Amino acid sequence: MRVSGAPPPPQRLFIALWPGPRVRQALAACRDLSRWPAGASLTAVENLHLTLHFIGPVPADRIDEVAAALQVPMQAFELRLQATELWHGGIAVLLPSAVPDRLQQLQADLAEALRLLALPVEVRAFRPHVTLARRAGRQPPLAPAVPLRWRVAGYALVQSLGGGRYRVLRRYRAGPAAASGGAKR
Repeated sequence: MRVSGAPPPPQRLFIALWPGPRVRQALAACRDLSRWPAGASLTAVENLHLTLHFIGPVPADRIDEVAAALQVPMQAFELRLQATELWHGGIAVLLPSAVPDRLQQLQADLAEALRLLALPVEVRAFRPHVTLARRAGRQPPLAPAVPLRWRVAGYALVQSLGGGRYRVLRRYRAGPAAASGGAKR
């Protein structure tokens, strides 16, 4: 319970490629190709996404400012996901066979927008991926026989609600109108 007059708690935010239903189901099908060990934690269908930037906690009174500043120009592109890897800690991921220049540019433009807002920007190299499972054992997941083709025409500002739950706060679209209308809450 908040004390009267106390500011609302900060919100944990990130920017992601947030797939529509068709791509989300295709990602789930890729996830479901593998036999996962007992104790593996599969990414829920509604949570499958590709993170562009993890921002972290942002004061609630800055959300509208941040959402507006993250409108960057982008051109649509196709992402082809087919490679799989098992990362440290048993994180099973699906990766693009090649990283499109337009994806690199979008990620770089968003990094600059975050810097201008004095928000954190990841210093490690960008490794675009979709997390399929955690605690996934010792074998990489099976790769799809043909690349999953994802036509990317936008990105989203997302709030992490905890417990593996997310809420899209705002969607941004490719083309002349870089963002949709007001925040979608």
